[in-house]
Amino acid sequence: MKTTSLTPMILIAAVALTLRPAAGQTPPPSVFAKNNLVAWCIVPFDASQRDATQRADMLKRLGIHKLAYDWRPQHVAHFEEEIVQMKEHGIEFFAFWSFHPQIATLARKHAITPQIWITAASPEAATQEQRVEAAAKLLLPLVEQTRELGLKLGLYNHGGWGGEPENLVAVTRWLRDNARADHVGIVYNFHHGHGQIGDFAEVLAAMKPYLLCLNLNGMNTTGEPKILPIGAGQHELAMMEAIRQSGYAGPIGILDHRPELDAEESLRQNLEGMKKVLEQMGDEAALRTYR
Repeated sequence: MKTTSLTPMILIAAVALTLRPAAGQTPPPSVFAKNNLVAWCIVPFDASQRDATQRADMLKRLGIHKLAYDWRPQHVAHFEEEIVQMKEHGIEFFAFWSFHPQIATLARKHAITPQIWITAASPEAATQEQRVEAAAKLLLPLVEQTRELGLKLGLYNHGGWGGEPENLVAVTRWLRDNARADHVGIVYNFHHGHGQIGDFAEVLAAMKPYLLCLNLNGMNTTGEPKILPIGAGQHELAMMEAIRQSGYAGPIGILDHRPELDAEESLRQNLEGMKKVLEQMGDEAALRTYR
């Protein structure tokens, strides 16, 4: 099923009308509220190459209160300064890409509990059950480390077998059933999910019990361009409505991921796009948080 006709848009409009509160009622909170947003892919992808203080200033200026931290080797020496600056600016150091030994020390020192996001492996095996078990066992050392640190571990869809939602769910279930891993879940990114546009509501329902974060993106049928501001694509309206209908209440990420563009400009484009889509959805509770 591909959401390329006008019919899903008509249905969304009808649903939005039924969700608007009656006069005098307090609107329910929205998962898309600005204070629920996480900035993602804004460190190595920032054309301005900000330092930690400049990045914290930018996020505070934009009114974004959570950072998911992606890094490259040149950023290792600045991990602690990043944590310190985010704390001083009132921004949560929400997630950390992959793993580095320093993050264990720094998490304890600064009493922070960032989610750890990592790509699930795509092992070769004769059967699906064997691939699931092999992928899960490769993660066991990190499962144990994150459990000891009190951190959630998010399996991140990033292509290949290990990026398919059904496999992420299967690996997560295996770990929870066999490795005392209730802290393991899934981080799902729209920009790695173009293959699920047509059946996103069903995919979301399967992942929802395990979701730690959902990162949005503008979505075209062709997947081109891969990185697109929210509100500039064909399908994110329907996909975001599916999120609202699902009852998912966790964090929502918006991203830069465009190395040719200043991260602040990229984030502003996404914030403006969020407002555009929320207006189409009739999500007044969320819109008030952007004004």
